Amino acid sequence: MQKQSKQITEGDKLKEKGSGQVKERKILKNRTYLYLTEFFAGMSVMAVELGASRLLAPYFSSSQIVWTIIISTIMIAMALGNIYGGRAADKNPDPDRLYIRLLIASVWIALIPVVGKYIILLITGVLIVTISSNLLIIAGFVACMVIFVFPCFLLGTVTPSLTKFAINDLNDSGSTVGRLGAANTIGSIIGTFLPTFVTIPAVGTAVTFLIFSGIILVLSLIYFISAGTCKVKSGIAVGIFVVCCIFGHTSNFAFWTNDLAYEGESIYNYLQVYEDDERVILSTNVLFGVQSVTIKDNSLTGMYYDYAMAAPVLAGYEDGEDADNSEKNMLILGNGTGTFARQCLNCFGEFDINAVEIDDKITDLAGEYFDMPESVKVTTYDGRAYLSADKGKYDVIMVDAYQDITVPFQMSSIEFFTLVRDHLKKGGVMVVNMNMRGNTKNSINDYLEDTICEVFDNVMTMDVSGSTNRELLASDDSISPEILASAAESISNDDLRSLMESAAASAVVCERGEHILTDDKSPVELLSMKAIDGIIKSEIGYYKGVFKREGITGLLEEF
Repeated sequence: MQKQSKQITEGDKLKEKGSGQVKERKILKNRTYLYLTEFFAGMSVMAVELGASRLLAPYFSSSQIVWTIIISTIMIAMALGNIYGGRAADKNPDPDRLYIRLLIASVWIALIPVVGKYIILLITGVLIVTISSNLLIIAGFVACMVIFVFPCFLLGTVTPSLTKFAINDLNDSGSTVGRLGAANTIGSIIGTFLPTFVTIPAVGTAVTFLIFSGIILVLSLIYFISAGTCKVKSGIAVGIFVVCCIFGHTSNFAFWTNDLAYEGESIYNYLQVYEDDERVILSTNVLFGVQSVTIKDNSLTGMYYDYAMAAPVLAGYEDGEDADNSEKNMLILGNGTGTFARQCLNCFGEFDINAVEIDDKITDLAGEYFDMPESVKVTTYDGRAYLSADKGKYDVIMVDAYQDITVPFQMSSIEFFTLVRDHLKKGGVMVVNMNMRGNTKNSINDYLEDTICEVFDNVMTMDVSGSTNRELLASDDSISPEILASAAESISNDDLRSLMESAAASAVVCERGEHILTDDKSPVELLSMKAIDGIIKSEIGYYKGVFKREGITGLLEEF
């Protein structure tokens, strides 16, 4: 009688090149080892994906667009890896080939914290002088393709290859494939949570890459030691890994500067603190942007925080030695290190300030480097979620949650601004920092202004001199440039009075428009990318001209 199942022996044997001789690989009989390989391959893919977001964020932001680029490129890599791994396993069922691919993947991942930041800046530098639009999208996509696709492609070959080695009986093939898939999926789940909540906050992005590189390396070494093959290749891989551990264990994204007071990472941000004789600055972006600043002599900052003080002025706050604002209170959504709170306390004396900051690490830095006033009550929470739970009402609400091109959609919609309005007292004023002012039509700021005009009766804006910031003031009470100018006359602080007079002279009353953002439809990422693209164009136009006239030599001389 013919047997109903055919035994398959590729999982136990290896055909040597150039002959029909078969060798056994005893370690492949150990199902636990096969499932561990699948488990850690899935875990490492997700760790690389999350590490990619942290490596790219200081240069390109952490917007939904950047996440889309990361996810799509890695899915492409995995799909191609699955196809190649299956064909390679059918053509030559040599398990050495799979574990050599894992060896290469581990080395590549270990090299990312060493050379990744240089590759990103090189790609960005080349694209700045060669393309005219969508710089961040294209640069982010190219960087992701160059840095992350290859190791994920190699890890993608694991499942089809292990299937070839793990199936010994066709009657059990479905169960075997199911267990391998489950091992990969469970590894992916753990690989999603572990970097986000454990390794990146504890030891940083660079060491996270090295940890998962080391795991894949150890799996490969166990195989080759058991098989007694590829000793030289294994030795080279170990040597490269050790070098990467020596030179790549720090998260020095801004590698060109050595005078940072602090550089580190939190769950949400890359963080750097710079200090000189006059001020202390917090930035969450390597290439541009100031998120918070402290002026050591308590003078005005010369930035948007100064203009934003038009809100307490319009809300009736008094300044000077005899000022009494004890009945006033303020809410700040997006406190950072407390620049606006500190500035207001300096100008208007003591009053109640509640502040919300989602990143508790920034709050820690506020106390360590930025002299955060102890009277400011800071809550670690999302701004909108805080408003939903809070029952208080305020004279002033400051919304300062828009960071470079990362505009949280839930804090830009008509529903959010309605929530803000409901938390204002009669005569209360909302001030919003919009940090991507440009000359393009239908910009992100146009949408924000139209949305806010739909909620509030009176809205006006002021462009901050010398920056791309625009301050928006909104109230259901009467506010206007004329009212601000009149209120400025009673300010005793000469610098603040002069600034408020200039702000009033440049203020523009907003009219209702048709561009409304809602929780359901709020394309803030695309609008923000359009705005930042225009800003970059205007900033690099001069250098592109130098490059066209004088080439790379002339461009280098400019720096």
